Amino acid sequence: MANATAMRHRAGLIAPHPWHHDPIVVVAEDPNVLIRRVQQGDQAAFGDLYDSIAPAVFGAVTRVLRDPAMSEEVTQEVFVELWRTADRFDPGRASVATWAVTIARRRAVDRVRREQSQRNRIGELARQPANEPADTADDVVASLDAERVERALQQLPDEQQTVLRLAFLDGHAHATIAELLDLPLGTVKGRVRGGLKRMRAVMGDER
Repeated sequence: MANATAMRHRAGLIAPHPWHHDPIVVVAEDPNVLIRRVQQGDQAAFGDLYDSIAPAVFGAVTRVLRDPAMSEEVTQEVFVELWRTADRFDPGRASVATWAVTIARRRAVDRVRREQSQRNRIGELARQPANEPADTADDVVASLDAERVERALQQLPDEQQTVLRLAFLDGHAHATIAELLDLPLGTVKGRVRGGLKRMRAVMGDER
């Protein structure tokens, strides 16, 4: 019993009262109460909510992704979404934990699909003949194998790298990229052209 009490003390489950010999049990606040405070912008309540439901969220994500590091990243994305969309939570439809786990599963599945799409796209590029003329944007990227694509992309400025990844790895049209990044269509096309020009230079240097 003494060992169990000591363990609970170390875990922070009970805290000694300075004027009384009996311990006080610290009870975590109901997540459904915390969310109402979060909806009012209470960051401390959000921290408590995180502590309360993060294990369930992480577990839901891990069951889909099977990758601890990626699961941690997606879990953080889930909580960013929870903070941003807290005002949309409807207690009449589900508990906070159920709502959070639902978002977590959706985020995890989206990540799986995105990773698979990128792998498929790189695989397609790697199978393209490397000796075809680079007359179009797709031909420029297709002339590189998968490793050279990634190396070349990493040498680009962030703004060019972003649009090229969206265009050639995720398969988005320029108009869609403009909408996703909230940029003028001409700006997106310019970044694509500039990025491809730089990739041509990188490709030439590696030959």
